[in-house]
Amino acid sequence: MRYAVLGTGEVGRTLGGKLVELGHEVSLGSRTKDNPAAVEWADSAGPGAGHGTFAEAAAFGEVVLNAVGGRVALTVLQTAGAENLDGKVVLDVSNPIAFEDGQVRLSPVESDSVGEQIQRTFPHARVVKSLNTINCYLMVDPALVPGEHQIFVSGEDQSAKEQVTALLGEFGWPSHRVLDLGGIRTARATEMYLPLWLTLMQNVGHPEFNVEIRRAR
Repeated sequence: MRYAVLGTGEVGRTLGGKLVELGHEVSLGSRTKDNPAAVEWADSAGPGAGHGTFAEAAAFGEVVLNAVGGRVALTVLQTAGAENLDGKVVLDVSNPIAFEDGQVRLSPVESDSVGEQIQRTFPHARVVKSLNTINCYLMVDPALVPGEHQIFVSGEDQSAKEQVTALLGEFGWPSHRVLDLGGIRTARATEMYLPLWLTLMQNVGHPEFNVEIRRAR
């Protein structure tokens, strides 16, 4: 399958690299076609790895992964072009985080989410929120943390969530550990989890951890 990964940061490069490793074709999208990080990644990731502008990558991909920061996600996706997103699964892994005056700030928060904003702005895209509650290395290698820990999906389109769940399975997440939270509005909850995640990381001492949901019988 052809994937567009928008964003040349650590998250985008990690996701793109795993997809190439799994045998998919990937175009890493950035603001400029000659972005040095994208060029270096494509040269080192192996056959199936390419790069281009946000619009070129989105046009190439059958599925689009948004791996840019949540605060700039709408701008980036608008640059990618609505016509390149229509009808496609858009997997949003972003969080709306910024550090202001030494404090973690989320915007939007509580009454909205990046996932919802993307779905409203691109009504013909099939937006799914997932993977934003864990470190990028754990995203593609859940075995880094032992146990039956979980990942979440949110979205309006059930078939899109099923497609994302299948992709998560390729990453190593069995379907019984993928919890469907419901519609895209539930992305608010996973985005608001980030301050707790950062606090836990400080206490754990590293970012390779996750939560496990246990139900009373």
